[in-house]
Amino acid sequence: MSDTPFIHESSYVDDDVIIGHGTKVWHFCHIQRGARIGKHCSFGQNVNIGTNVHIGNGVRIQNNVSVYEGVELEDNVFCGPSCVFTNVVTPRSAFPVAGVYARTVVREGASLGANSTVVCGHTVGRSALVAAGAVVTHDVPDYALMAGVPARRIGWVCECGRRLDNSLRCPCGRRYQLTGPDKLIQLP
Repeated sequence: MSDTPFIHESSYVDDDVIIGHGTKVWHFCHIQRGARIGKHCSFGQNVNIGTNVHIGNGVRIQNNVSVYEGVELEDNVFCGPSCVFTNVVTPRSAFPVAGVYARTVVREGASLGANSTVVCGHTVGRSALVAAGAVVTHDVPDYALMAGVPARRIGWVCECGRRLDNSLRCPCGRRYQLTGPDKLIQLP
């Protein structure tokens, strides 16, 4: 396996872009200037990476996703098909914001289901799981399982992705503890 990034011939990569070793950019993608992309990522068909976007290592972005300026994806984030990010709280065509975007961060290991939406200005916590079709309108705690419109926490998930029961112990061996009503930590 080559460590050189693979960029399909139908995709466009602007000047001043950094793409890490082993990353694959598939059909009809556009990576805009100033983007910084980590190692061993995969971008499915028709992915748009906006100007100055930072993406960590091991990120998987499925087909038809646009990651706009102001959005940051940390290591090992998964973006399901057609998930949506926004970057302006009150968009108006007649009143452009001229590069002032609300910051959105998706923390390490979080997964966003197909057709989910993350409204800008929020953080999706570490290893959180946002269900398909959910609409995130506020910050998401680490390890939270979120579903619905607007998204609400319906449970907790392990770093490995399994839903946790009341014991907060996963069959994979990881253990967790609640330290507040919406705060779960992984135990050593």
